[in-house]
Amino acid sequence: MFYLVVILVAVILMILAIQKFHLHPFIVMTVISILVGLVCGLGTEDVIKTVKSGFGSIMGNIGIVILCGTIIGTILEKTGAALTMANSILHLVGKKRSILTMAITGYITGIPVFCDSGFVILSPIMRALAAQSDISLAVMATALSGGLYATHCLVPPTPGPIAMAGTLNADLGLTILVGLVVSIPATLVAYIYARRVSGKVQIPANPENTVEELIEKYGKLPGAAHSFAPILLPIVLIALKSISDFPSAPFGSGAVKNFFSFIGNPVVALILGVFIAMTLIPRSESKNTLKWITEGVTNSAGILAITGAGGSFGAIIQKLPIADVLSANLLGLGVGVFLPFIIAALLKCAMGASTVAMITTSAMMVPMMDSLGFTSPIARVLVIMAIGAGSMTVSHANDSYFWVVSQFSDMDTEQAYRCQTGMTGVMGITTIVIVFLVSLIFVH
Repeated sequence: MFYLVVILVAVILMILAIQKFHLHPFIVMTVISILVGLVCGLGTEDVIKTVKSGFGSIMGNIGIVILCGTIIGTILEKTGAALTMANSILHLVGKKRSILTMAITGYITGIPVFCDSGFVILSPIMRALAAQSDISLAVMATALSGGLYATHCLVPPTPGPIAMAGTLNADLGLTILVGLVVSIPATLVAYIYARRVSGKVQIPANPENTVEELIEKYGKLPGAAHSFAPILLPIVLIALKSISDFPSAPFGSGAVKNFFSFIGNPVVALILGVFIAMTLIPRSESKNTLKWITEGVTNSAGILAITGAGGSFGAIIQKLPIADVLSANLLGLGVGVFLPFIIAALLKCAMGASTVAMITTSAMMVPMMDSLGFTSPIARVLVIMAIGAGSMTVSHANDSYFWVVSQFSDMDTEQAYRCQTGMTGVMGITTIVIVFLVSLIFVH
């Protein structure tokens, strides 16, 4: 319990330092990470080593992805391609459905693509759609984030759900099917939350140029297919890698699989996306290519710093025996399918990383599956859904996704807590209620 109290106090101090005293999140999280480690009894050398490795680990996972995504976004905005994409989507669905379209786009993209990467990749469309629809950027960001988060936490082949299926010996096909279905209400509640709650948070989209200004400058905007290519190609390549990694080995285990595993790695896919984005630059503006790429790199600096500091905080938390404390206090409660949800939610709140919460909780549940009656194929899948629901609850300051969403949608910390943290809480609770109702039918 001591560790949980320390983490709670640390989060409160973090919010106060950022909001009340206007300190930069990078400084605040780095200092608090060190203090939490020292207060919880970690050695001084171990604390510094963990802070550095946590920062480096998260940079290794998504640092290049963020850099490339920011460069792509800058080029799409400078060339007018983002406006072309927004106009194309609005032409198909209409302004009234643009928020729902953003949520559905996130739902589909989140199946093969990590939510962090997906948000970075889709942020130019989100910003342009918000501008063209005259809707607060907070609304579009919440809808997109929720759609991505639902399938990220519930549907293989993202690493968390697929690892849980393996750990709990669940049928992968059934897990995917149930995950896709359960993700729908989770996405819908995120859409409703975006309209009702995030709609009260006004954040202008602030596109750099209007359609008229770009047409006057370049003569015409890029075509729709060309505009979507820098975003769609990475998504397709990452999806193919996910398919190639399926246990059934649809592409075999030789050269074809290795090819898709390489070219579908998010780092390689996004670098290819950068080169395709560069083909959007008109010849008359080719002299600005280096300038625009440099601007993209510069714009990503703050995001990288904050995301890295979040990784440091999460790494310190993961060094603490949180799982042991939870297992000692919760395993005897006998609350059915709510037990894996509660454990995963507490781990998520404490550690920040959804995937870590999923993997840790599923490992803790293995010895209890039979005694709790979770023996049938559908029961095992429902435990995975319950853990996924817990791993959504909630995304806050120690979660890198929280900072990716806030920084790419111009939210301050208070707005991010209202939009991102509140939305993920509602999503998690909605999902576990649905899982519980289904368990009443299938688990006896």
